[in-house]
Amino acid sequence: MPDALLQLALIGVLGAGCQWLAWQLRLPSILFLLLAGLAAGTGGLLSPDLLLGDLLLPLVSLAVAVILFEGGLTLRLEQIRHLSGVVCYLVTVGALCTWLLVSLGAFWLLGVPHEVAMLFGALAVVSGPTVISPMLRAVRPITRIAALLRWEGVVIDPLGAMLAVVVFDFVVSGAGATGFSYLWAGAAILLTGTLCGLCAAWLAGETLRRHLLPEYMHNMFVLVMVIAVYVGAESLRHESGLLAVTLMGIGMANMRDLNVEGLLGFKESLTLLLISSLFIVLAARVEPGDFMLLGFPTLLLLVLLPIPVRFLVVLLCTLRSGLHFREKLFLGWIAPRGVVAAAISSVFALRLEELGIASGELLVPMVLTLILSTVFLQGVSARFLARRLGVAEPEPHGVLIIGCGEVARAVGKALQENGVQVLLADSAWKQVREARMQGLPAYFGSPVSEHADRNLDLAGLGLLFAMSERANLNVLATIRFRREFGSGSIYELKTELEQAVASKHRVSRRHRGTPLFGGEITYGRLVARLRTGSRIRATQLSEMFNLEAYRAGSGERSIELFAINPRGELQVAGGAGRELRPGAGWTVLSMVAEPPLRVPPAADVCGGV
Repeated sequence: MPDALLQLALIGVLGAGCQWLAWQLRLPSILFLLLAGLAAGTGGLLSPDLLLGDLLLPLVSLAVAVILFEGGLTLRLEQIRHLSGVVCYLVTVGALCTWLLVSLGAFWLLGVPHEVAMLFGALAVVSGPTVISPMLRAVRPITRIAALLRWEGVVIDPLGAMLAVVVFDFVVSGAGATGFSYLWAGAAILLTGTLCGLCAAWLAGETLRRHLLPEYMHNMFVLVMVIAVYVGAESLRHESGLLAVTLMGIGMANMRDLNVEGLLGFKESLTLLLISSLFIVLAARVEPGDFMLLGFPTLLLLVLLPIPVRFLVVLLCTLRSGLHFREKLFLGWIAPRGVVAAAISSVFALRLEELGIASGELLVPMVLTLILSTVFLQGVSARFLARRLGVAEPEPHGVLIIGCGEVARAVGKALQENGVQVLLADSAWKQVREARMQGLPAYFGSPVSEHADRNLDLAGLGLLFAMSERANLNVLATIRFRREFGSGSIYELKTELEQAVASKHRVSRRHRGTPLFGGEITYGRLVARLRTGSRIRATQLSEMFNLEAYRAGSGERSIELFAINPRGELQVAGGAGRELRPGAGWTVLSMVAEPPLRVPPAADVCGGV
């Protein structure tokens, strides 16, 4: 067995490698993380119990708390303003129905004792952002479906954990307690978690909003608050900590005048690291012999049992919701289980064995089989199903163009005519009207306004071109949309004004986008060319007419702007390492100076008279 340092390094390397592979293949990263963890554990490269010992479950619990807080921090109430009832039904009525149906199925079909069946049914309720978020990132369903799944995943984790604890108390206490005591146990968890979470959200929000801390301490302060709230709530009432940190995140996300963008950037990176590590560590703890205790028929039923239960629950909870049947079908297929279910089942199994409850050792392999089957089946098929049902967003090959001036309209029209989705945005009504008259979709309003945050539809858009004649708006847009598009997909067209000012008055390069069309091309230069007759022309390359032949024919009269490959993906000219290298089948878009119209002499017109 490798030493502790090598095992820790292995977890990090495997996590990063699996995330990269998932990005390359456009599949949920959990699939590769589970496989890597199982392989590392089976091959003797990683032993989490020996590596972490008694710290394993506390560290897993704290990591899950941070993940749930980050999930809550992404939940804005306006995202589900018209679908909040569906979320409430899914996490209450839907959770109870799932518990009852899965418990009955496990008892009747699998033949396990009723105590284990009840606990398994309760753990089958728990989903969570550890599995939902990576799946949504890979599948990219339409906005309202993604919002529903995200809300359900984040909220159901603490509520499902609470249900599991209440059921566990019932199982271990036997018939000696009354029904009122179980209701009180659930109410105490709910009350403790709610009070701790909302109070912590108010305290953290007011601290940040009143600038009581320097900005460089914000991330550290919030992270420490999350850990303190989780531990404090757990000390007051066991299993209330997850609910507390979730409500803390939701509360801060919906506070007025509180900017959580900086927190989100840090927490998303931390969550990515935690999710990668957790799945590898928990998968490495699984022994192949654990599954042999169940037998093949039981394993098969465990794989198939959740599918009809989920469909029935979704159909029940979405009655009169306004969702299309295709959307309901997709919701009914997506319900993967994750880290919280695995962690809680491990704790429960140890307690059942200590108490001598029959078949308690079956709980962990049952839950792990449920997790593996739902993650694999849904992870592999979700993207295909979303496309077949028409609930997937289009591929993000489109462009958001900031500005509706002459250059923006010319570029937008040329891209649109060549099959690239575009959306222009400007607060100058005259220019917006000109764009719309040319058949270009244009948003009227400031692209960095709160109204734009709620109404600017970015579906299918993966690039941003800041092309306004107002340099300040370009800079604000590059900063505002950096999180949505990523710094490598944001481009900015230089203006003459910013080139004329001294360096100490220019905005820092790290806040800017990549120079659009290279550092020498400016807004004024393109406007001058358009006003003197230049036009953006599209030319398709072939084996006979390649890039060299095209450039030899165009000469100095053209400025290369874009290249579109046969899949419809756009490449932008300009910047270091960004020289266009299109091949056969590609389309090149260039701004070409039209030759002046030759007017023949009068003698030629009159036939020499």
